[in-house]
Amino acid sequence: MNTKSIADHSHKGMVWIKAGTFSMGGDNDQAGPDEFPKHKVTVKGFWMDATELTNGQFAKFVKATGYITTAERKPDWNELKKQVPPGTPKPDESLLVAASLVFNQPSHPVNLNDYSQWWSWEKGADWKHPHGPKSNIIGKDNYPVVHISWFDAVAYCKWAGKRLPTEAEWEWAARGGLSDEIYPWGNEPVDAGEPKANTWQGEFPNKNTLRDKFFYSAPVGSFKPNGYGLYDMAGNVWEWCADYYRNDYYQTINKPQGVANPQGPADSYDPDEPYAKKRVIRGGSFLCNDSYCSGYRVARRMKSTEDSGMEHLGFRCVQD
Repeated sequence: MNTKSIADHSHKGMVWIKAGTFSMGGDNDQAGPDEFPKHKVTVKGFWMDATELTNGQFAKFVKATGYITTAERKPDWNELKKQVPPGTPKPDESLLVAASLVFNQPSHPVNLNDYSQWWSWEKGADWKHPHGPKSNIIGKDNYPVVHISWFDAVAYCKWAGKRLPTEAEWEWAARGGLSDEIYPWGNEPVDAGEPKANTWQGEFPNKNTLRDKFFYSAPVGSFKPNGYGLYDMAGNVWEWCADYYRNDYYQTINKPQGVANPQGPADSYDPDEPYAKKRVIRGGSFLCNDSYCSGYRVARRMKSTEDSGMEHLGFRCVQD
């Protein structure tokens, strides 16, 4: 790939996020153990994309570089086996194909502990075919690009002269100037009042009332921005951060004097999948619901393997 940067330092489409100090971590009883302890963090000022990266923007990158995303390549078993327990048998060759995870709505209530009930590994699903090989993105230049791995996001950032936000930068920006509030808009519950984000309304994953008018992703900027002028910091699609994920990371950096510009842990660890190397994802998606993940909370931490591509996973960039 030609990684020559376009060196665009005009900050077009970006918002200046001023430096500041805040309490990072869980704000309510929905918070998970990895959101604690709440700790003092200071971040430097930075520029951030006002919206999630779009299909149109990513298409320009692909046209300029010939880049092929992770979802468009056949998986390498030698790499995959590093993420699973030793001795795990090699999958059938029929599964080792260019593919990605696509959401399939079940027709009835299912066990929420079994995500295979609504996710399927679909051959031919990628950023140009978000719902599978028969789908396309024609007329959807202003929708968020999805099926993007962490490697894909980093490659775009390098080309654009930008980078991925740290987890601390992301949360500081998502809070939009509010202190200790649950969502980018404050504390009003996600389904109270007018729709505030593209989320799942109803019973996840089998019934969506479409109160917000969107079943899948929405065009970027379809809902009101937060106090910093950033759109979709809650819902729509999950967003990659630069940091490795560790479930105990906050415990390791919690100091009375606070921590300045944390860059994340030196390595990854998720007790649910101890062999997998994971990065932080933030912000929730069109599939988030209080019954399942409440991912639209500003403190909500999620994670995924670096090579993951999913129908609800994209990114936005920052610049110093």
